[in-house]
Amino acid sequence: MIASVARSDAALVDIVREFLLAHRELRRLFARHRQGTLRWDEVQRLVGDDEGSVLFRLKERSHALFRAGVSGADLPRVALFDLAVGSLFHEAMKLRENFYQLEVYAPKVEAARADAEPGSEALFDEFARILSASRERLEEALGETESLLEQTRGQFRVLLAAQRENGFVNRYLLENASLAEEVLGAPIDALFASIHGDPVTGYAIAARSYLESGHFDEARKALAEASARDPGRAALHTDAAYAEGMSAWLRGDYEQALAHLERWVAEPLAERDAPFRALALAAISRLGQLVEGEQAEALTARAAALGRALAGPAAA
Repeated sequence: MIASVARSDAALVDIVREFLLAHRELRRLFARHRQGTLRWDEVQRLVGDDEGSVLFRLKERSHALFRAGVSGADLPRVALFDLAVGSLFHEAMKLRENFYQLEVYAPKVEAARADAEPGSEALFDEFARILSASRERLEEALGETESLLEQTRGQFRVLLAAQRENGFVNRYLLENASLAEEVLGAPIDALFASIHGDPVTGYAIAARSYLESGHFDEARKALAEASARDPGRAALHTDAAYAEGMSAWLRGDYEQALAHLERWVAEPLAERDAPFRALALAAISRLGQLVEGEQAEALTARAAALGRALAGPAAA
């Protein structure tokens, strides 16, 4: 069950990434069309029916996640995002087809006209009607795609709020803040505040996810950002002590590692910290094999005391 949840959380990151990229690239497509510089290869790369197309990837990943097993109170919210993505993809495919007619097919028609046999005027008149209709449909498809993109962006914000506890998503937004800010039109703090009620919670959830994945330096940075915004939140300092301790351990700075972990275990730890306890205990239990010299005895003694504290009453 836990592994299934982790896969679902990670799959949502794929959707977040693809949406942000698709939004940015579609906005660029609209701008280049208005400038008269848009080319077929750009449209083909963005709007396609295989994995090379970011819109295709977004549609496929959204359908796979949200139509496979999402249930509960969040279903209507994520389902609407999925429907919006599907509509966006299909409208963009109309745009692609009509742009192809004008960018690729029309020049071929003009080239053929120069060498056409007498009596083919009626056929070229039909070509002209087809191309004229394609111009009208292209403008309609562009307008619909642009409108749908904005509506989908609104549903994307709803999706982020519905999945606010997903640490992987918070990490992605933090690591790709410039892209998220460009697409959503708000600084990362304002974005986190709109999702969580305050920016600190967004940083804290990202930090917790880093800790659970063993990315201690990244957790330290996220916790530092959170603490800078809310120095009085005790849980941030507790998590920071663990992150600092494990980071120092991996660097081989065992004295600093013990100091931070001693400070950490002195705080009231929650039940959810049990995996952290186990990992810290496994690390310090090896300290006698890693240290030498004058400080070895003192550090080993501190590690043994810390180990008893980590193991809890059962070690007494």
